Amino acid sequence: MTSQPGSQRTWIITGASAGFGRAIAECAVGRGDNVVLAVRRPGSVADLADAHRDQVLVAELDVRDTGRAGDVVRSAADRFDRVDVLVNNAGRGVVGAAEEVGEEELRASLELHLLGPAALVRAVLPYFREQGSGTIVQMSSQGGRISFPGVGAYSAGKFALEGWSEALAGEVAPFGVRVMIVEPSRFRTSFNAPDVLGFADAGAAYTGLLGAVRNDMASADGIQEGDPVRAAEIIVDLVAGDELPLRLPLGREAVERIGRSYRQNLEELERWAPTARAADFPGAPASARPI
Repeated sequence: MTSQPGSQRTWIITGASAGFGRAIAECAVGRGDNVVLAVRRPGSVADLADAHRDQVLVAELDVRDTGRAGDVVRSAADRFDRVDVLVNNAGRGVVGAAEEVGEEELRASLELHLLGPAALVRAVLPYFREQGSGTIVQMSSQGGRISFPGVGAYSAGKFALEGWSEALAGEVAPFGVRVMIVEPSRFRTSFNAPDVLGFADAGAAYTGLLGAVRNDMASADGIQEGDPVRAAEIIVDLVAGDELPLRLPLGREAVERIGRSYRQNLEELERWAPTARAADFPGAPASARPI
């Protein structure tokens, strides 16, 4: 079963107070859909809720509080009778070398980018399976396919989300449930804002290596080339259509950087393939896999 153009949908969107989440919510509401805004600070979306009382429900949620996931999904179903789209959007960047980012901050990143979204997916899937339809949009990043010095803690959560979601897509497809992983490059959201983007305390050993990375991340706020409104329209259009990609690099830089990474990885694989194949038992038959 695929989404029918023109039908009213009910969305649950995390991190809907700003950036992609807010833009997707506004686009969906503008097209007549219902939206549950799952946010840490309900007051941050009061204007949208007041302007669209019949279409908008605000649910207080810190995504890392996985025990609240079921409550949010139930509130959406109780208010609007069904749930059609889950957008796991909440996220936060952190910059620092592996030696600089402590266990507490690394764990918080994994909770925000993997464990929280996973809990919401588990909570919504029974509704989707019963309906025979539903769409899960996982807001990842180009940093969920490629990484570089200084962003390992952030990429760890996004890489994990992508691997988990790729398996999920195959598991739920027989029930009419679709999964799309969105991999944006730099968009003009609050991601790079001084009070949002996190920086680990810089160690002297990494000053030279990561100084340029820190400066680049800190200076990007307000000049990012990506338009969140255009991105939201693309996402909402795809959700409304019959064809949905598993992965959607979003923005020119994401297309170019991820594409270059794919080509480099393939070249390295081919270069080392003879060495890798030599690890098998001589003459052993190839594996037979169910998938």
